[in-house]
Amino acid sequence: MLALRKSGPAFGLDLAEVEAPGEPAAGEVLVEVAAVGICGSDIHVYEWTAGYDFMTPHMPMTLGHEFAGRVAAVGPGVDGFGIGDPVTVWPTVACGQCRASLAGRPQDCQERRVIGLHRNGGYARRVVVPAGNCLALPENLDIGLAALAEPLAVGQNAVDVAEIGSGDAVLVLGPGPIGLGIAWLALHQGTGTVILAGHDDRLRLDCGRRMGIPHLVDLKDEPLDRAVDRILGRPVDRVIEATGQVASIHDGLGVLRSSGILVVAGIHSEPLEIDLTRLVRDKKQLRTAHDASPSAWPRVLALLASHGAELGQMVSHRLPLSAALEGFELARRKQAIKVILEP
Repeated sequence: MLALRKSGPAFGLDLAEVEAPGEPAAGEVLVEVAAVGICGSDIHVYEWTAGYDFMTPHMPMTLGHEFAGRVAAVGPGVDGFGIGDPVTVWPTVACGQCRASLAGRPQDCQERRVIGLHRNGGYARRVVVPAGNCLALPENLDIGLAALAEPLAVGQNAVDVAEIGSGDAVLVLGPGPIGLGIAWLALHQGTGTVILAGHDDRLRLDCGRRMGIPHLVDLKDEPLDRAVDRILGRPVDRVIEATGQVASIHDGLGVLRSSGILVVAGIHSEPLEIDLTRLVRDKKQLRTAHDASPSAWPRVLALLASHGAELGQMVSHRLPLSAALEGFELARRKQAIKVILEP
């Protein structure tokens, strides 16, 4: 079968014919992939930016961690799933033995492995995954949209970490799929004002407009502090960063109120230098959000089922797996919003 793989620690990916997986082992299921998204993390792997050296011992490996499909086979001891069932997959596989795993926090397991980053993922027609990582889709959720569940769960976790209260003004930095999802989720959580800012990214800001996000800022045309003052007339209560650019953290702190919270959700290849004394005196909190949580998944699946038309605006391209490299270049050059591959 055709698969998109990372073969070595250098720029690029390879489309290759590989042997299809066999029957799943005990506790596993075989998923026939219907849709798989190209994630910002996948772009980093494609470009081989800093921070992904952990993948090297596992190469060659099939990428893809945002996917949905149907169960094609079940291994011994698997209950709750049958052949043909539509599922999406939480790609974080915990060790199952550590304190975090036993406490129901698999995202905090320090021995966790990620499907598509440590082991073969969804950029192929079929993939074997642990049954415990599969989530059944709501009956009214289009399987072609269900690949959005993973990035939306990541976004929901960032919103949860930000502890957004009723009436809070929220600034989201970065209008990529994660940032778009965060802004939409914050808006539908009942917060006050939501501002989504990007830099020279009209395609994705226009997507935010179609999704109903009320305040959009192109930082090419207007400085962030001036835009916040124009829209709000005061500093914001929460900032969630989804750019991967260190400068945006400084910008976000500059428009955050005293005792406000800034959540870093982007993956950064450079270190952050910060004036801690000023941060302390301003009583601003700097937090991070990565991966999802068990509570995020059922919420975003329900939202996808009930608001698929709005959230589906993020999908700008659907391509066959054979055109995966074209899709990666579209995403890398910001000529796409969310690219979905259909193996």
